[in-house]
This record gives sequence, structure tokens and C-alpha cells, in this order.
Amino acid sequence: MARIVMKFGGTSVADLDRIKNVARHVKREVDAGHEVAVVVSAMSGKTNELVGWVQGTPKVIGANSPFYDAREYDAVVASGEQVTSGLLAIALQAMDINARSWQGWQIPIRTDNAHGAARIMEIDGSDIVKRMGEGQVAVISGFQGLGPDNRIATLGRGGSDTSAVAIAAAVKADRCDIYTDVDGVYTTDPRIVPKARRLRKIAFEEMLEMASLGAKVLQVRSVELAMVHKVRTFVRSSFEDPDAPGMGDLLNPPGTLICDEDEIVEQEVVTGIAYAKDEAQISLRRLADRPGVSAAIFGPLAESHINVDMIVQNISEDGSKTDMTFTVPSGDVEKAIKVLGDHKEKIGYDVVQNESGLVKVSVIGIGMRSHAGVAATAFRALAEKGINIKAITTSEIKISILIDGPYAELAVRTLHSCYGLDKN
Repeated sequence: MARIVMKFGGTSVADLDRIKNVARHVKREVDAGHEVAVVVSAMSGKTNELVGWVQGTPKVIGANSPFYDAREYDAVVASGEQVTSGLLAIALQAMDINARSWQGWQIPIRTDNAHGAARIMEIDGSDIVKRMGEGQVAVISGFQGLGPDNRIATLGRGGSDTSAVAIAAAVKADRCDIYTDVDGVYTTDPRIVPKARRLRKIAFEEMLEMASLGAKVLQVRSVELAMVHKVRTFVRSSFEDPDAPGMGDLLNPPGTLICDEDEIVEQEVVTGIAYAKDEAQISLRRLADRPGVSAAIFGPLAESHINVDMIVQNISEDGSKTDMTFTVPSGDVEKAIKVLGDHKEKIGYDVVQNESGLVKVSVIGIGMRSHAGVAATAFRALAEKGINIKAITTSEIKISILIDGPYAELAVRTLHSCYGLDKN
């Protein structure tokens, strides 16, 4: 017998038929004698509808927020998960399974006060563990918790993944299964590279890079939590027949296992290729090369919650002037330029330039730590295809390359092939 947390995303619970199918997945694990907790998202499209309702309502006169009170936003959008948890509990009860729905505040899942993007601070899983031990399935609303002001707080888009991993850590689960509309983590996007392979295992660090660099399989925060608490996490498909051979395998069910790198015996040099569209490049020309100039640029951007990624600095021959180039999401370009303009006198640049429509392509693999020449292979392969590189950043297990948007798919296919990822 094991303790398992199962999480089902919006497409998996999109309608009543799919909720009944989810109930069959849960029943399979209950019938095998496991203790089970289930975390659910809102039905597909429901959160967008709820957010639209909030944004379509006039804001309070004199409110500081440009749109609405974030606490009331959370009260509205968290209702989608409440509906799903109740419906799944009813579906399980119809199968003669002892089940009860739980909201975030009932457990409770304690969060900070950042409504709309709260972070989980602690979870008291004792009551759920007690009920699971008595044979009851806990059906938990994901995406939500209880803030220090005793109001509902939501965890941001994709927050149900984080809820599931955090609950798995709190109840000391043997496994956390993330059911979604794909059957695992692939070497790259199969829509671009048909030969992309499903990975049987991937290390936490690699998955963290994949998630933060464009792969949409899991929310970044959920992978961080899994890595910190060493929660063995499987990415699985909810659309496979719940009773198909191997679906009930405790140790090696179909899907991709995200685990500690010690569990991966044969480590590939490169595990996958990720990409992120809608990147923009901002360049500040002819800055004075003096101490504090970087802080003068990136401090105000950070205070304005603008995420800066790749940074490149070029110093003039005499060392008196420098150019600073960095990337931000395309949607933040105008905001970033305004912030830089407000601080122009303190920064001391001559002119600001920007270019949108760029793409960041990344090569990821913990095997890169002990292998030389990985970057050179990428640069040579892209050069042979006539793809110009605008910026490069590296870490122990990642190389990220900024290129023009129209070359994105060619670059992904080229890199996927040059590292042999399309071979079985």
C-alpha cells in the first residue's frame, strides 16, 4: 500500500463525462489499496470566464488598483476549483467510494498575503492523513489557500500543480501523479519535431529549466517544491484508459518520472530543447562605465516587477563607455522603456533601442556538467543553417540562445537533431 496524490488539470475535468473518467482513475488506485488524495483544477475555460467577469466589472472609485480589489478577485476565481472538487466527490460517491471535498481554507493551506500570486507558507496535513488512513479519498480544490488576513488567496496560473506537490510533501506521499492532456515530458515540442521522444525519467533540475524556459507541462513553482522536498512526481495522461495494462503499476506507471538525478543511471549529455517565444531585446547605448550603473538599470526594473533574463555588456575600446543589452517579455517592453526613461538621468545613457519578436531556444541537460564542446556543437549547427545568434547565456546545465522569431522552429529541429535526440 502507498500514499498517492493525484492531480487533474482543467482539460481532464472539462465536463461531466471527463470527471467520471477521472473518478475511474481514482477508483483504480483505491481498489489497489492505496491511500489517495486528489487535487483538481477548475473545468477547462472556467477560470478565464471568471477572470473576464472580474475585469468586466467597474473598479471601486478611488481604489489604488488599476482594475479591482485583488482579495475579491481571489474570492471569485477560486470558485472554479470548488465546483470541480464537489462534482468529483459526488462522482466517486456514486461509485461507492468514501470521498469528501476540501477547500484550501479547510485543510488549511496557509499562504502569504500576495493575493493573485500567493506562495504557500505551510500546510497542516494531519486531518487529511487521518481521513486517508480511514479509507476516505480527499478531493482538494487546487490553486487556493488561506492568507494571513483569513481570506482566500490564489496561487497564480498553474497553481494547482503547486498545490498538489505541496500537499504530497505535507502528507509524505510516496508519489505525486500530475495528470494532464499529454502523456509525459518530451525531448522537445512534438508539434515542431515529430521525432521528439517521451522521456522515461528527468531530473528535477532539468525539469525546472524546461518549465522556466518554455515547456508548459508543469508550473515552475511546483517543480521547485518537488525538488526541495524530493517528491517523486509522475507526469501522466488522463486520457488513457484507466484500466489499460500498466496503469496501476506502483513503481513504473506510463508517463515521465521527475526525480532526483541519483535515480537516473544513464545520464544523457543533453536531455531536451526548450523554447520561449515573444522575447524582446532592449539596448542602452553609450553608458558611462562606472560602478553602480547596472544597479541603476536593473533595480528600478525589478521594483516594477519586470523580469529581465539575458544580459550582455559591451565595453568600448578605451573603457569609458559601455552598451548594455538585455531581454524582457515582449509584453513588458513599453513598461520597461518608461521605467528607463524615468531614470535616464541617474542611469546616464544616450539612447534606448528595442526589438521584439525574438525567440529564446535552450539546450538543457545535467550531463553537460562533465562534457566539453556542447555549446560549440550548438553554435556550429546553427551557423550551418544560417541562423544568427543575438545573445547567449549559460549555466552548468543550460545554454540559452536568442534568435530572430522566424527561425525558431528551424533552430529547435536543428538542435534536437544535432544532439541525437531524435534517435531511439
